[in-house]
Amino acid sequence: MKKTEHLRYLCSAGESHKGPVGLYNIGQTCCLNCLLQVFIMNLNFTKILKSITMPRELEERKRSVPYQLLLLLEKMQDSRLRAVRPVELVCCLQNYNVPLFVEHDAAQLFLTLWNLIQSQITDSELSERLKTLYTVTIQESLVCLDCDKKSHRDSSMLTLSLPLFDTDSQPLKTLEDSLHCFFQPRMLSGKNKCFCKKCGKMTSWQQTLKVTSSPPTLTLHLMRFSSENSSKTQKVIHPLSFPQSLDFSKALPAEQDWWDSEGQATWEDIKRTYGNYYLYWGETAYLLVYKKIESQLVNSPATSMMVR
Repeated sequence: MKKTEHLRYLCSAGESHKGPVGLYNIGQTCCLNCLLQVFIMNLNFTKILKSITMPRELEERKRSVPYQLLLLLEKMQDSRLRAVRPVELVCCLQNYNVPLFVEHDAAQLFLTLWNLIQSQITDSELSERLKTLYTVTIQESLVCLDCDKKSHRDSSMLTLSLPLFDTDSQPLKTLEDSLHCFFQPRMLSGKNKCFCKKCGKMTSWQQTLKVTSSPPTLTLHLMRFSSENSSKTQKVIHPLSFPQSLDFSKALPAEQDWWDSEGQATWEDIKRTYGNYYLYWGETAYLLVYKKIESQLVNSPATSMMVR
């Protein structure tokens, strides 16, 4: 029997006693603070961060997101206080249109932070290591339904944006359902028709997605915000459960592996973020970050990032 590789993904908001201390909210930075903890608690990420070259000029240091994040990490590790204030990093981010006193979208802020960090790491080897740590490679296959012409293309993604409703607009109940819906073959017809060079006209196609390269850190974005039925964006709060151990093979080809999660909170804590119609604030998990585990590890508690 072929040996199965086990993978665990980190979604932690920080440890309470060992490791870095917490972060104070200094102006609606709760979403930013959660993301900073997610980055900092990823040991593979901090190894890259600790290897960056320090900018020479003072003004350059003030505007360097990786450098300011490294300084914050050192403060969090060395502080005897319960929490520190990310003032310098927040001031740095304001140079790149990440303001204070604004409620940020977690998924968009994650992409903004990651791209700022990656683009400002001057060492090409470290930059490539960062890409490898987070990037999912997806192969898209298209087949023309008129002439059977086939085409393939690869694309890289930092997050997989997963639906909460199936193709019939019915609510999905589990993360496995959502992944299965994301990867199931789709018909591109009507307004979604594509031009076929062989047929010389717009035709219907079948689209199939497949993961060709899975990263040590997998980020899943649950699409809980919708504006389809009104001009105002609304949050979708119907329950969608996600497991402590996610069997990726249920949604992906058989050669894909297992995924698991790790962190500070207990699994009972995590299950409270599945979603609930009766919660006034609609407290739900919105961004799930899974960290690769070694095959000798078995079980551990897990957390998710919750954004109200």
